[in-house]
This record gives sequence, structure tokens and C-alpha cells, in this order.
Amino acid sequence: MDFKMSYMAEEWSLKMPKGLDLEVSHHPVTMKSAAHLIIAVNGLMTSTSEPVLSTDFQDENLLSIMLESTVEEHSIIERTAGPPQFTSRDEIECTVTDSQKRSLVLLHSSMELHAVMLQGGSEDRKVHLNMSTYAHPTPIAETRPVALGIKGTNLYLSCHKDDDKPTLHLEEVTDKNSLSRISAESDMVRFLFYKRDTGVSISTLMSVRYPNWYISTAQDDDQVVEVCQETAPRYRSFNIQLQS
Repeated sequence: MDFKMSYMAEEWSLKMPKGLDLEVSHHPVTMKSAAHLIIAVNGLMTSTSEPVLSTDFQDENLLSIMLESTVEEHSIIERTAGPPQFTSRDEIECTVTDSQKRSLVLLHSSMELHAVMLQGGSEDRKVHLNMSTYAHPTPIAETRPVALGIKGTNLYLSCHKDDDKPTLHLEEVTDKNSLSRISAESDMVRFLFYKRDTGVSISTLMSVRYPNWYISTAQDDDQVVEVCQETAPRYRSFNIQLQS
């Protein structure tokens, strides 16, 4: 490392303007510090903001160049970082019942999910969900982002506003690859819900787009599944059973 730094210092010294010397210390430095040194020196060689004329070049000129280089580097990092992303990890088939042991049933005529107490022999009416799990760009304790699609269809649960109020919908997604990576700033976050486990196989499902709005079922049987806030007289806990 010392030989390499000495070689680089000698090479840069040959390129320095008349009246200036370059001295590189050999004490340990971090890679970031070394990178800043290279940026500063290259900026010194190429900058035209201040003329370099013999010993008239002052400390203030060098400081100005180094600060300009640092600001330029910081701007590049901000432009290339991009917004955080939710990244799909895996997909799990599951069935869902509410705290009253009612199953989710799809009504094709209205394209709604209802919570229904199914009788013997009608178990085939309940929907199976494909639950896609996601890596969170900024993890929240005890929660995991998920997308919920109805098995055998292109229908996914989504949450967006109708008349300034968050509402639950079933939307058709023809390109499922569009759900593999979702920008935290995009409209696609309407398909994501925070799954929070509150017991063994018991979870709540809160909208990512509209915090504190939860998927819920009504007190009466065979009513539409909707989103609500915590204070609403609805059931917000679900038993999510994974299918082997």
C-alpha cells in the first residue's frame, strides 16, 4: 500500500502546476478519505474556477476546489440512489378466516370478498390466497409487507381512496412481474399490506399506503370485507393458515 501511494504521489506531483507541491502522508486512512483525496487532487488539476499561477495560489483556492468536489460527489450519490424499494421474496398459499371463524368468499357478480360462515359441504366456496412476502426497505418491528392475490385469478387486494376515504378493492393485475419490485413512492404500494402477527397464526393486515387502515370484516354474516380504522366496530384479526 505504501509503495502504491508513493507511486501515485510521484505521478501526481509531475502533473502539479509550477509552484505547488503534493505531499501524501502514509498514516492509515479509510477508503472514503482516500477517495476524497483523489477527487480533490483531480479537481485541482482540472478546475478552471481559479487560475493557478505560481505561488499566488492560496489556501483558500485549494479549500474552495475541495469543497466543490465534495458537493459534486454528494449530488451524484443523491441522484443515483433512487427511492426505496419493496422487493418480493416468496409466495405462499394460504386460507384466511376472521376471528368469528368466517371464511372469505368471492362474489363474482360484484367482484367483492365477503366473510361467510360456511356450512358443511360448502368449504369449496372459500378462496385461497397467494400471499407474496416482501423485504422492507426500512424494516418495521414485527411486521412484514405482503401482497394478497386470489389463487387461480389475476385479482389482488388493493387499497385506494374513493370519495377521499380509503377503500378495499379487487384489482386485476395482468403483469404480475410489476409486483416483484415496488417503489415506496409509486402508486403500486396500494397492493401492499403490513402483516403483523399478534398470536399463533393470528395477524392483522394494515394498508401500507394508508397507515392505521386495516382489512376487516363486519359483525353481521355475509357482509363485504372492507378496510377500517381501529376504533370501528369491526373484526380486524385473521387466522392465516399456510397450505402445504
